Amino acid sequence: MEGVAQALGPLFLLILLGAVLGWRRLPGDDFWPAMERLIYFLLFPAMLVATLATADVSQVPVARLAMVLLGTLLLFAALLWVLRPKLGLDSAAFTSVFQGAVRFNTYVGVAGAAALHGSAGATVAAVAVALMVPVVNVLCVASFIAAGTLGPSSLGKSLLALVRNPLILACLVGIALNLTGIGLPGWSGATVELLGRAALPLGLVAVGVALRPRALMRLDRGVWTSNLVKLALMPAVVLLLAMALGLDPVSRDVALLFAALPTATSAYILARQLGGDAELMAALITGQTLLAMATLPLWLRLAG
Repeated sequence: MEGVAQALGPLFLLILLGAVLGWRRLPGDDFWPAMERLIYFLLFPAMLVATLATADVSQVPVARLAMVLLGTLLLFAALLWVLRPKLGLDSAAFTSVFQGAVRFNTYVGVAGAAALHGSAGATVAAVAVALMVPVVNVLCVASFIAAGTLGPSSLGKSLLALVRNPLILACLVGIALNLTGIGLPGWSGATVELLGRAALPLGLVAVGVALRPRALMRLDRGVWTSNLVKLALMPAVVLLLAMALGLDPVSRDVALLFAALPTATSAYILARQLGGDAELMAALITGQTLLAMATLPLWLRLAG
């Protein structure tokens, strides 16, 4: 437990630092939205490209990792839709519960994998991102369409945003550079790697800035449902599947980490733009991020 705490503790401290900066509105109200765009559109894609373009992906059990992560993801996505009538939530609230259950905070996941297992963990995490990000984004956009919360114009914009998603594009570029053997020649490798190094610490601080403590006052059926799936049921299923399929310890830990991550802060923007319940989404993001500081080390300790 001490090793897990030593690895994840600094990450949580960076998130808490961000929460303090957001509370104090430092360095200014306009700074962090601009910084989040820089991280999302440049720094984090650079990190993914740098990792995937040069990684020895042959050492990662991609097929089994996909079975564990995507199988669990699709299982709970379908289960939520089956249980929707019993949850008694309106369409807007259900889409936020759905996002809260299936989305994951990429910054925390990649940083945690690297902290736990170094470059090997970062490589497996990059593969996990490449597998999960496209599927999660398609599922979430589909949930808004199926729930009927967005009009035709919003549908077109959301599909266009899906195609232009910088994380998906970065994964495709990194994989293409790897498979073709081009890699990152010359100075490009060091340059892209330096950009990528800035992504994780700044991303974790930005996660803290995005927290909304007032939203914690909301404790209804939607909050309990989403938190139960995201922080308890999903990691339990992933751990069982990882053991059943014989994943190596690094792949198992990274799979479990990604299953137990809190939902992404970007889910709030999507909820606000596509007709979801933004207040509920804020409650889920804040609550899950704080709860994960306790549940993540417990799950990883159980796996170990």
